Amino acid sequence: MADGTFSFERIPRVDRVRSVMNALADHIDRSGMKPGDKLPTERELSLALGVGRSTVREVIRQLQALGVAEPRVGSGTFLIRTITPGTIHMPLSLDMSHLRDALLQTLEVRRGIEVEASAVAALRHTADDVPHMEAALVEMERVHIDKGTAGREDLAFHLSIYDATHNPLFSRLLEQMRETFEGFFDQPFDRPDFARRSFPFHRELFEAIVARDVALAREKTYAILEIVEEDIKDMSR
Repeated sequence: MADGTFSFERIPRVDRVRSVMNALADHIDRSGMKPGDKLPTERELSLALGVGRSTVREVIRQLQALGVAEPRVGSGTFLIRTITPGTIHMPLSLDMSHLRDALLQTLEVRRGIEVEASAVAALRHTADDVPHMEAALVEMERVHIDKGTAGREDLAFHLSIYDATHNPLFSRLLEQMRETFEGFFDQPFDRPDFARRSFPFHRELFEAIVARDVALAREKTYAILEIVEEDIKDMSR
């Protein structure tokens, strides 16, 4: 990229989003881009890869959701963390023609992993992890009280717990799964009260983790996910 041009191979039609994601990850790796560097523009990527700008926008959106890139108004999109084709992960693909079944299938897998993540966080969290979890929880509570729902803040709180496991696979797997699960709607089934009953369990979960109470951390996580399952079943009728 020293001469101001971008070295990409044009992308075939099949599975273009995944292919563009891999091509961009390869470019980031080969060009030695570092966090804080600016990504090629939407127009530059579209022309270099021979794909539509809507495909590029979807890739950038996914990079943002994965915490790899962030937009800055008036400046462009910037790299937050480095990636390679070998480390990039994509949101799961589900058959959305049967939404209720897809959500329940995702939740079934998520339950086993997420309950264990809370238990591991109770065992392994450090003193530095506690204020990060608490700050995310307080923000979730603030937004929930103000708006009656706090989907993004809820995700941030749970991701702070995954980070406290100090096992990066928990964060990668669960972030990917939750993006699939929660990315369909700002208000699942057009219901702002979706999973609202789980709100008080989040502080109880935090307190169990801080107290290193493994059994209680599992119990509170399971209680949260039980409410999610009940609301999927009730609200999708």
